[in-house]
Amino acid sequence: MPSPHISPVGLESPPRPPEHRPSAVLLGVPAVCSALLLILVAAKWRPLTGLDRDIASAVHRWAVDEPGLTQTARVLTDWVWDPWTMRLLCGAVALLLWYRYTARWTAVWLVVTCAVAAMVQQVLKAVVGRARPVWPDPVDSAHYAAFPSGHAMTAVVTFGLLLWLLHRHGVGRTLWVWAVALAALSVGGVGLTRVWLGVHWPTDVLGGWLLGLVVVAVGVRIHGQRHP
Repeated sequence: MPSPHISPVGLESPPRPPEHRPSAVLLGVPAVCSALLLILVAAKWRPLTGLDRDIASAVHRWAVDEPGLTQTARVLTDWVWDPWTMRLLCGAVALLLWYRYTARWTAVWLVVTCAVAAMVQQVLKAVVGRARPVWPDPVDSAHYAAFPSGHAMTAVVTFGLLLWLLHRHGVGRTLWVWAVALAALSVGGVGLTRVWLGVHWPTDVLGGWLLGLVVVAVGVRIHGQRHP
């Protein structure tokens, strides 16, 4: 007598998670962390401000003692990693997308996302109103409020969006490795130079990085809804 057919329901592989879950995680984690940091900075939480002062004071002493490195940091932060340099880079990529690849919606999306990031940055600076470090022997100067660091946030937004575009269009492995290395060097380097030059607290830089990740995640999600 043939054995009854046993349905392999119990052996089936689990259902695939929704496609939006990774992007939701990428958005949620930096959003929660940046919101928490924003609250602590705005409330002037003493353990955090004390840690900021300790780190910034130590780094400033090194900057005063190493004028050669300080001058290099000034050139990098004022020219190579300046927010306007980053925005010009995004503008050049947008023109390339518009005219060379006729990807006009993506070109507009890139420009608008960068503009929104700049606007969010300025609004938060005005709302939080955090004072920049003040030193008896400054090695550089900067204007406007401190939190978040505009240099750090703009670098994350710029390189995050451009890396995502490269990944989306399937660039070769060699180009991808070089692009990731350049992005990591620039994002890390710009944060270090802002603290080294004594114009930002460390948490200003951290806040800029986190908020930049939020903008990139939101921008990528919007683009994915239009062009899945």
